[in-house]
Amino acid sequence: MSYEKVLQAKQFIIGTKQAVKALQEGKVLELIVANDADPKITAQVINEAKERDVPIHYAESMKRLGKACRIQVGAAAVAIIR
Repeated sequence: MSYEKVLQAKQFIIGTKQAVKALQEGKVLELIVANDADPKITAQVINEAKERDVPIHYAESMKRLGKACRIQVGAAAVAIIR
């Protein structure tokens, strides 16, 4: 389900730092976080999304999430933006 959301999204941002910035700017519709990502890396983006009442979905693997984003490496977080 989460992978399909990324595949269908017209615009998205890959990575925790960029997702945090987009959340702070109010651009994010949904956040997708990989379950196998290091919690130290994803904690800030998850907290930021919770503070702003942005829906958070979880994907099983960073590798598959990266593949859904059409990149060759894993992705810890992906923000679907307006």
